[in-house]
Amino acid sequence: MPQTVDFAAAFRLIVDAGPSIWALTALSIVAVALILWKISQLVRLGAWNGGRATQTALRRMEQGDREAARKLLLGRRTLRARIVSYAMTTRLFGGLPESAAREDTERFAAAYLERTRAGLRPLELVVTIAPLLGLLGTVLGMIDAFQALQDSGASADPSDLAGGIWEALLTTAYGMAIAIPASIALTWFEGIADRLRHEIEDGATRVFVYASKAGL
Repeated sequence: MPQTVDFAAAFRLIVDAGPSIWALTALSIVAVALILWKISQLVRLGAWNGGRATQTALRRMEQGDREAARKLLLGRRTLRARIVSYAMTTRLFGGLPESAAREDTERFAAAYLERTRAGLRPLELVVTIAPLLGLLGTVLGMIDAFQALQDSGASADPSDLAGGIWEALLTTAYGMAIAIPASIALTWFEGIADRLRHEIEDGATRVFVYASKAGL
């Protein structure tokens, strides 16, 4: 027979567990909101589209059709397309010398690449403080449990002590349950940011290498 979840009992447990559980619940909401927002932002930046248009534009450029390459990237809002298009504009069509065009492209790329790491600091903070809040709740709960044991004296019931310890340890488990998926998400987002940086550096370098070979 399938078991049903007693949401009322779970809510009472959270309320009775004290400020640590309340803080952890708020922290879990923040973590979920950050992860969902970061995924939507990376989708808008084209993190998972493979950069097919950018690669096609670079191949056309290397085949000598610079104008077609630039037109292919105009109006595209993905991170790769914007930065490679900017490199093409400054070096191939803007008339800037290589050193000035490279510096200008690096400045432009740095401003956009910063977006790939937006929100990672708060998520890192969640990973750090969630286990600490859980441990704090456990320590406070253990203190209360042993104080209750001391007050009861010789008439202490071991089952009451066990129940208090169980509730105290719940906060540590809750904190770890928040920190572990948040840590996985943080590592995943950092990996995506590093991959995008590498792909963009590769694309911009191809533009400058082509310009040098073409004698521009």
